[in-house]
Amino acid sequence: MSVRELVVLGTASQVPTRHRNHNGYLLRWDGEGILFDPGEGTQRQMLRAGVAAHDLNRICVTHFHGDHSLGLAGVIQRVNLDRVPHPVTAHYPRSGQRFFDRLRYATAYRETVGITEAPVDADGPLARTGGYTLEARRLSHPVESYGYRLVEPDGRRMLPERLAAHGVRGPDVGRIQREGSLGGVSLEDVSEVRRGQRFAFVMDTRLCDGVYALAEGCDMLVIESTFLDEDERLAVEHGHLTAGQAARAARESGVRHLVLTHFSQRYTDPDEFERQARAAGYEGELTVAHDLLRVPLPKRR
Repeated sequence: MSVRELVVLGTASQVPTRHRNHNGYLLRWDGEGILFDPGEGTQRQMLRAGVAAHDLNRICVTHFHGDHSLGLAGVIQRVNLDRVPHPVTAHYPRSGQRFFDRLRYATAYRETVGITEAPVDADGPLARTGGYTLEARRLSHPVESYGYRLVEPDGRRMLPERLAAHGVRGPDVGRIQREGSLGGVSLEDVSEVRRGQRFAFVMDTRLCDGVYALAEGCDMLVIESTFLDEDERLAVEHGHLTAGQAARAARESGVRHLVLTHFSQRYTDPDEFERQARAAGYEGELTVAHDLLRVPLPKRR
Protein backbone atom coordinates (compact mmCIF):
# COMPACT_ATOMS: atom_id res chain seq x y z
CA MET A 1 0.00 0.00 0.00
CA SER A 2 1.46 3.36 -1.00
CA VAL A 3 2.01 5.92 1.74
CA ARG A 4 2.56 9.62 1.25
CA GLU A 5 3.17 11.52 4.44
CA LEU A 6 5.49 14.01 6.08
CA VAL A 7 7.26 12.86 9.25
CA VAL A 8 8.43 15.90 11.22
CA LEU A 9 11.65 15.20 13.10
CA GLY A 10 12.47 18.71 14.30
CA THR A 11 11.00 22.20 14.09
CA ALA A 12 13.40 24.62 15.84
CA SER A 13 15.35 27.28 14.02
CA GLN A 14 18.84 28.37 15.11
CA VAL A 15 18.58 27.19 18.71
CA PRO A 16 16.82 23.99 19.82
CA THR A 17 14.51 24.16 22.82
CA ARG A 18 13.29 21.72 25.46
CA HIS A 19 10.45 20.75 23.13
CA ARG A 20 11.87 21.35 19.65
CA ASN A 21 14.80 19.61 18.03
CA HIS A 22 16.76 21.15 15.20
CA ASN A 23 15.29 20.66 11.71
CA GLY A 24 14.62 17.32 10.09
CA TYR A 25 11.78 16.21 7.80
CA LEU A 26 11.18 12.88 6.10
CA LEU A 27 8.81 12.71 3.15
CA ARG A 28 7.48 9.21 2.55
CA TRP A 29 6.48 9.04 -1.10
CA ASP A 30 5.17 5.58 -1.92
CA GLY A 31 8.20 3.30 -1.49
CA GLU A 32 10.80 6.07 -1.19
CA GLY A 33 11.99 8.28 1.65
CA ILE A 34 13.42 11.76 1.14
CA LEU A 35 15.12 13.35 4.15
CA PHE A 36 15.21 17.15 4.14
CA ASP A 37 17.62 19.31 6.16
CA PRO A 38 18.93 16.92 8.83
CA GLY A 39 19.98 19.18 11.69
CA GLU A 40 21.79 18.15 14.84
CA GLY A 41 20.06 15.27 16.63
CA THR A 42 18.27 13.95 13.54
CA GLN A 43 19.50 10.38 14.01
CA ARG A 44 17.93 10.21 17.48
CA GLN A 45 14.72 11.82 16.25
CA MET A 46 14.54 9.18 13.52
CA LEU A 47 14.66 6.50 16.20
CA ARG A 48 11.89 8.20 18.17
CA ALA A 49 9.74 8.54 15.05
CA GLY A 50 10.25 4.96 13.89
CA VAL A 51 12.31 5.97 10.86
CA ALA A 52 15.20 3.70 9.87
CA ALA A 53 18.24 4.39 7.72
CA HIS A 54 16.81 1.81 5.29
CA ASP A 55 13.91 4.22 4.69
CA LEU A 56 16.18 6.82 3.09
CA ASN A 57 16.65 7.10 -0.66
CA ARG A 58 17.54 10.79 -0.94
CA ILE A 59 18.88 13.51 1.32
CA CYS A 60 18.11 17.11 0.31
CA VAL A 61 19.93 19.97 2.05
CA THR A 62 18.68 23.49 1.39
CA HIS A 63 21.81 25.26 2.70
CA PHE A 64 24.76 24.83 5.02
CA HIS A 65 23.74 26.55 8.22
CA GLY A 66 24.18 24.19 11.13
CA ASP A 67 20.53 23.81 12.09
CA HIS A 68 19.89 22.39 8.61
CA SER A 69 22.95 20.22 8.09
CA LEU A 70 24.90 19.25 11.23
CA GLY A 71 22.99 15.97 11.42
CA LEU A 72 24.41 14.85 8.08
CA ALA A 73 27.45 13.27 9.70
CA GLY A 74 25.42 10.97 11.93
CA VAL A 75 22.84 10.11 9.28
CA ILE A 76 25.46 9.21 6.65
CA GLN A 77 27.39 7.11 9.13
CA ARG A 78 24.18 5.33 10.14
CA VAL A 79 23.41 4.58 6.50
CA ASN A 80 26.82 2.91 6.31
CA LEU A 81 26.56 1.15 9.67
CA ASP A 82 23.21 -0.37 8.67
CA ARG A 83 24.51 -1.27 5.19
CA VAL A 84 21.53 0.21 3.40
CA PRO A 85 21.15 -2.01 0.32
CA HIS A 86 19.86 0.58 -2.15
CA PRO A 87 21.41 3.75 -3.60
CA VAL A 88 21.22 6.93 -1.53
CA THR A 89 21.59 10.28 -3.32
CA ALA A 90 22.47 13.58 -1.65
CA HIS A 91 21.47 16.97 -3.09
CA TYR A 92 22.90 20.21 -1.69
CA PRO A 93 24.19 23.58 -2.99
CA ARG A 94 27.38 23.02 -4.94
CA SER A 95 28.85 26.14 -3.35
CA GLY A 96 28.82 24.23 -0.02
CA GLN A 97 30.77 21.24 -1.31
CA ARG A 98 33.51 21.76 1.27
CA PHE A 99 30.96 21.64 4.08
CA PHE A 100 29.38 18.47 2.71
CA ASP A 101 32.81 16.84 2.45
CA ARG A 102 33.64 17.74 6.05
CA LEU A 103 30.33 16.39 7.32
CA ARG A 104 30.49 13.22 5.26
CA TYR A 105 33.94 12.46 6.60
CA ALA A 106 33.69 14.17 9.99
CA THR A 107 35.10 11.13 11.82
CA ALA A 108 36.53 7.72 11.03
CA TYR A 109 34.04 5.02 10.02
CA ARG A 110 33.79 2.09 7.66
CA GLU A 111 32.25 3.23 4.40
CA THR A 112 30.04 0.42 3.11
CA VAL A 113 27.46 2.39 1.10
CA GLY A 114 28.24 4.63 -1.84
CA ILE A 115 26.44 7.93 -1.30
CA THR A 116 25.84 9.49 -4.72
CA GLU A 117 26.60 13.21 -4.62
CA ALA A 118 24.35 15.29 -6.88
CA PRO A 119 24.97 18.95 -5.99
CA VAL A 120 22.66 21.76 -7.09
CA ASP A 121 23.94 24.85 -8.88
CA ALA A 122 20.95 26.08 -10.88
CA ASP A 123 17.17 26.12 -10.99
CA GLY A 124 15.53 23.15 -12.65
CA PRO A 125 15.05 19.36 -12.52
CA LEU A 126 17.45 17.28 -10.42
CA ALA A 127 16.06 13.79 -10.87
CA ARG A 128 13.26 11.97 -12.65
CA THR A 129 11.81 8.67 -11.47
CA GLY A 130 8.68 6.77 -12.37
CA GLY A 131 6.90 8.44 -9.48
CA TYR A 132 8.07 12.06 -9.51
CA THR A 133 10.34 14.76 -10.82
CA LEU A 134 12.51 16.49 -8.19
CA GLU A 135 13.19 20.16 -8.90
CA ALA A 136 15.16 22.94 -7.18
CA ARG A 137 14.73 26.72 -7.05
CA ARG A 138 17.10 29.33 -5.67
CA LEU A 139 15.94 31.19 -2.56
CA SER A 140 17.02 34.45 -0.87
CA HIS A 141 19.20 33.90 2.21
CA PRO A 142 22.60 35.21 3.34
CA VAL A 143 24.18 31.94 2.13
CA GLU A 144 23.23 30.10 -1.06
CA SER A 145 19.99 28.22 -0.46
CA TYR A 146 17.65 26.13 -2.60
CA GLY A 147 14.12 24.88 -2.06
CA TYR A 148 12.88 21.57 -3.41
CA ARG A 149 9.69 20.49 -5.19
CA LEU A 150 8.32 17.07 -6.15
CA VAL A 151 5.90 16.80 -9.06
CA GLU A 152 4.07 13.59 -9.83
CA PRO A 153 3.26 13.00 -13.52
CA ASP A 154 -0.37 13.48 -14.42
CA GLY A 155 -2.35 10.29 -14.88
CA ARG A 156 -5.87 9.43 -15.98
CA ARG A 157 -8.97 8.64 -13.95
CA MET A 158 -11.38 6.12 -15.46
CA LEU A 159 -15.03 7.27 -15.46
CA PRO A 160 -17.50 4.40 -14.86
CA GLU A 161 -20.43 6.15 -16.56
CA ARG A 162 -18.43 6.73 -19.76
CA LEU A 163 -17.05 3.19 -19.71
CA ALA A 164 -20.60 1.87 -19.45
CA ALA A 165 -21.85 4.17 -22.20
CA HIS A 166 -19.17 2.84 -24.57
CA GLY A 167 -19.62 -0.78 -23.49
CA VAL A 168 -16.11 -1.09 -22.07
CA ARG A 169 -16.06 -3.52 -19.15
CA GLY A 170 -14.04 -6.23 -17.42
CA PRO A 171 -10.55 -6.91 -18.85
CA ASP A 172 -11.15 -4.38 -21.61
CA VAL A 173 -10.78 -1.56 -19.05
CA GLY A 174 -7.17 -2.56 -18.48
CA ARG A 175 -6.59 -2.99 -22.21
CA ILE A 176 -7.77 0.50 -23.10
CA GLN A 177 -5.59 1.94 -20.33
CA ARG A 178 -2.54 0.13 -21.69
CA GLU A 179 -3.17 0.56 -25.40
CA GLY A 180 -4.89 3.97 -25.51
CA SER A 181 -7.83 2.83 -27.64
CA LEU A 182 -10.08 -0.16 -28.16
CA GLY A 183 -12.62 -0.83 -30.91
CA GLY A 184 -12.77 2.81 -31.94
CA VAL A 185 -13.07 4.06 -28.37
CA SER A 186 -10.16 6.21 -27.18
CA LEU A 187 -8.85 6.45 -23.65
CA GLU A 188 -9.87 10.13 -23.64
CA ASP A 189 -13.46 9.09 -24.34
CA VAL A 190 -13.74 7.14 -21.07
CA SER A 191 -11.42 8.99 -18.68
CA GLU A 192 -10.22 12.37 -17.50
CA VAL A 193 -6.86 13.79 -16.47
CA ARG A 194 -5.90 12.97 -12.87
CA ARG A 195 -3.58 15.73 -11.75
CA GLY A 196 -0.35 14.51 -10.19
CA GLN A 197 0.41 15.54 -6.63
CA ARG A 198 2.87 18.32 -5.83
CA PHE A 199 4.97 18.84 -2.71
CA ALA A 200 7.37 21.68 -1.90
CA PHE A 201 9.93 22.27 0.83
CA VAL A 202 10.95 25.88 1.45
CA MET A 203 13.35 26.79 4.20
CA ASP A 204 15.38 29.87 5.11
CA THR A 205 14.48 32.65 2.69
CA ARG A 206 12.99 36.07 2.25
CA LEU A 207 9.99 36.37 -0.06
CA CYS A 208 11.30 35.93 -3.60
CA ASP A 209 10.33 34.45 -6.97
CA GLY A 210 11.69 31.07 -5.89
CA VAL A 211 9.17 30.80 -3.06
CA TYR A 212 6.26 31.25 -5.47
CA ALA A 213 7.72 28.94 -8.13
CA LEU A 214 8.09 26.17 -5.55
CA ALA A 215 4.68 26.69 -3.93
CA GLU A 216 2.60 27.02 -7.12
CA GLY A 217 -0.34 24.61 -7.05
CA CYS A 218 1.10 22.44 -4.29
CA ASP A 219 -0.93 19.86 -2.44
CA MET A 220 1.43 20.36 0.52
CA LEU A 221 3.87 23.19 1.22
CA VAL A 222 6.31 22.85 4.11
CA ILE A 223 7.66 26.33 4.74
CA GLU A 224 9.62 28.20 7.35
CA SER A 225 7.88 30.84 9.44
CA THR A 226 10.70 31.77 11.77
CA PHE A 227 9.16 35.04 12.94
CA LEU A 228 5.77 36.46 13.78
CA ASP A 229 4.57 39.42 11.74
CA GLU A 230 5.51 42.04 14.32
CA ASP A 231 9.15 41.05 13.78
CA GLU A 232 9.10 41.38 10.00
CA ARG A 233 12.11 43.73 10.12
CA LEU A 234 14.19 40.96 11.71
CA ALA A 235 12.89 38.46 9.15
CA VAL A 236 14.02 40.61 6.23
CA GLU A 237 17.36 41.39 7.86
CA HIS A 238 18.21 37.74 8.52
CA GLY A 239 16.68 36.23 5.39
CA HIS A 240 13.55 34.62 6.81
CA LEU A 241 9.75 34.66 6.56
CA THR A 242 7.02 35.59 8.99
CA ALA A 243 3.89 33.49 9.53
CA GLY A 244 1.81 36.01 7.59
CA GLN A 245 4.24 36.14 4.67
CA ALA A 246 4.35 32.35 4.39
CA ALA A 247 0.55 32.15 4.51
CA ARG A 248 0.05 34.85 1.89
CA ALA A 249 2.48 33.08 -0.45
CA ALA A 250 0.54 29.84 0.09
CA ARG A 251 -2.79 31.56 -0.52
CA GLU A 252 -1.63 33.26 -3.71
CA SER A 253 -0.09 29.99 -4.96
CA GLY A 254 -3.17 27.85 -4.42
CA VAL A 255 -1.62 25.59 -1.77
CA ARG A 256 -4.03 23.01 -0.35
CA HIS A 257 -2.20 22.12 2.91
CA LEU A 258 0.22 24.56 4.53
CA VAL A 259 2.72 23.28 7.11
CA LEU A 260 4.47 26.00 9.10
CA THR A 261 7.75 25.18 10.85
CA HIS A 262 11.28 26.43 11.79
CA PHE A 263 10.21 28.58 14.72
CA SER A 264 12.42 31.02 16.61
CA GLN A 265 13.00 30.16 20.27
CA ARG A 266 11.77 33.64 21.20
CA TYR A 267 8.12 32.55 20.86
CA THR A 268 6.29 30.37 23.37
CA ASP A 269 2.76 30.28 21.93
CA PRO A 270 2.59 28.17 18.74
CA ASP A 271 -1.09 29.04 18.30
CA GLU A 272 -0.10 32.59 17.38
CA PHE A 273 1.48 31.31 14.15
CA GLU A 274 -1.86 29.82 13.13
CA ARG A 275 -3.75 32.99 14.08
CA GLN A 276 -1.46 35.15 11.97
CA ALA A 277 -1.59 32.73 9.04
CA ARG A 278 -5.39 32.82 9.09
CA ALA A 279 -5.37 36.60 9.45
CA ALA A 280 -3.29 36.70 6.25
CA GLY A 281 -6.19 35.08 4.42
CA TYR A 282 -5.07 31.47 4.07
CA GLU A 283 -8.19 29.28 4.16
CA GLY A 284 -6.80 25.84 3.29
CA GLU A 285 -5.72 23.08 5.62
CA LEU A 286 -3.13 24.41 8.05
CA THR A 287 -0.68 22.65 10.38
CA VAL A 288 1.66 24.29 12.85
CA ALA A 289 4.29 21.59 13.04
CA HIS A 290 5.68 20.02 16.20
CA ASP A 291 8.34 17.37 16.63
CA LEU A 292 7.39 13.76 15.75
CA LEU A 293 4.19 14.82 13.99
CA ARG A 294 3.00 12.81 10.98
CA VAL A 295 1.08 14.74 8.33
CA PRO A 296 -0.54 12.82 5.44
CA LEU A 297 -0.59 14.46 2.04
CA PRO A 298 -4.09 15.49 0.95
CA LYS A 299 -6.03 13.04 -1.15
CA ARG A 300 -5.81 13.64 -4.87
CA ARG A 301 -8.19 16.21 -6.28
